[in-house]
Amino acid sequence: MIVNIVSDLVGEVYTFTNEESWTPLRDGREFSVLLNATGRMDKSGLGVAICMGDRKKCLEEATAGVQEYRNTITKYLRWVTEKPGRLEELENIYVVRGDGFIDEKVLSPVCTILSTTLTQLGKPIIAYATISGEDQVKVSSRGSEPLIQRGLNLGDIMQVASEKYSGRGGGHDVAAGAQVPIKDVEAFIKQVNNLVKRQLAGEKIGS
Repeated sequence: MIVNIVSDLVGEVYTFTNEESWTPLRDGREFSVLLNATGRMDKSGLGVAICMGDRKKCLEEATAGVQEYRNTITKYLRWVTEKPGRLEELENIYVVRGDGFIDEKVLSPVCTILSTTLTQLGKPIIAYATISGEDQVKVSSRGSEPLIQRGLNLGDIMQVASEKYSGRGGGHDVAAGAQVPIKDVEAFIKQVNNLVKRQLAGEKIGS
């Protein structure tokens, strides 16, 4: 457990030396956060302009957008944790039912942040939110390295479970997603719960 925690604290730092030290563009991670935020907040044009060299108005607007993005994520995290039942623990997974509140555009980062605590307790997390204007939900799932070492592969699980309900899914072993009809979401969650149990018991899931 201690080794896993220490390994999470060690990483590489990428410094873009041609960028001003006072801007978020100096650090590679911060630069990626800025671009990610502009896309998720429907301001992708700002990210494109910055990549093309704009360091004035567009950078100022994008920096403000990053703060808006962080405030939005904080709002959703508070919503999940402020009342019992919004984060449900099943036999093999945690579930966040964000339909009607969490914006599907920021579902993935919300799921990632929640997973940093929950997956250390021995279960992956599954979160979903309604896709605007559609009768579909977007699903995001996250695991942990100890779970992967025990055989968990969320990419396979998302693919198998979503295809059972005329959806689509896939991804990596530790992070994956899916899209399924709203009417099937509860059955999908039960299927995921069962597939996680089977996979951690050593059964091969999918192709």
